[in-house]
Amino acid sequence: MQLQQPSLERSREPNKRHHQEENHKDGDNASQSSFFDCAELVLPWLTPLELANTSLTCKSLHRISKSITTLRSSDASRTFENLPIPFLNSIDTQPYAFFLYTPAQIPSSSASPQRQSWGSSSSSHEPNWVAPFGAEMLRLVGGGGCGCRDYCGDGDGRCPCSRLHGLEDVVSECGPSCGCGSECGNRSTQRGVSVKMKIVRDEKKGWCLCADELIPRGRFVCEYAGELLTTNEARRRHQKYDELALGGRFSSALLVVREHLPSRKACLRLNIDATRIGNVARFINHSCDGGNLSTVLVRSSGALLPHLCFFASNDIKEGEELTFSYGGVRLRSKRSRCFCGSSSCFGWLPSEQT
Repeated sequence: MQLQQPSLERSREPNKRHHQEENHKDGDNASQSSFFDCAELVLPWLTPLELANTSLTCKSLHRISKSITTLRSSDASRTFENLPIPFLNSIDTQPYAFFLYTPAQIPSSSASPQRQSWGSSSSSHEPNWVAPFGAEMLRLVGGGGCGCRDYCGDGDGRCPCSRLHGLEDVVSECGPSCGCGSECGNRSTQRGVSVKMKIVRDEKKGWCLCADELIPRGRFVCEYAGELLTTNEARRRHQKYDELALGGRFSSALLVVREHLPSRKACLRLNIDATRIGNVARFINHSCDGGNLSTVLVRSSGALLPHLCFFASNDIKEGEELTFSYGGVRLRSKRSRCFCGSSSCFGWLPSEQT
């Protein structure tokens, strides 16, 4: 009996090693799971260059980076809009254009966000990502709205908000101070994108915004959203953008809009820069024939600043590029070639001193 004791001890050792191996394997699986969870949280915040460099470190990060690139290409709006707006490129290897997305105007300041999660499979961004910076906080002091409840008509004149006296070529809608809800018929531009669109790569023009369904005449397409700049800041950035454009690989999206006030002796200047922070309107190109979109300034009751909105000026076919006129002035010496392809093309993009 004494001779059998060592064999019993030895028989227990393999079981002990087996349990240790199982525990070690469980620990490895837990560590690997934590690694993937961490990577999927961090990598969507990276720029394309940072993401590309990270993907070279190991197969796992390469796989996650590839998944993020695919998700980014599938929706430029990061789910901020009602419909996905994909990138399509059969020209080169650039899968998407990188920028921060905002569905509304935001005042430019040091508090403006510097990064944004894009490409996370969990859609982890907050729907109110721009709320702390949104231009809706720029309201008129004491600015009132209508007392309508639930329904204000469809801009048919019954609601006082639809009658803005003294301003031509300006549409008035209900605003943040009104008693009606988000489904009000007099808030057509405030519900985001409601038509299917896609962003297509062109050999000469770069990225182009195109219709992905028939858009009937008069339909709201989108707002031109971006950073609101002071005139001094707009001029500084314009000069900087001109210098960057000399290399031929930079395209800015700084738009200057002027609203003539009722006195006709003054105008309100609106500088909207969608170069770094903007929405899909930053991909709308110029057309010398006026394009198929009309620009309309829309004022919301109680809001300090108007919004520049695009409406279909005629029926737009599926696949047709969305365009509008950047203006008719061509005064600046540093001009850029126009590739609109219209029969009335001037050969150069509109340009003026800001």
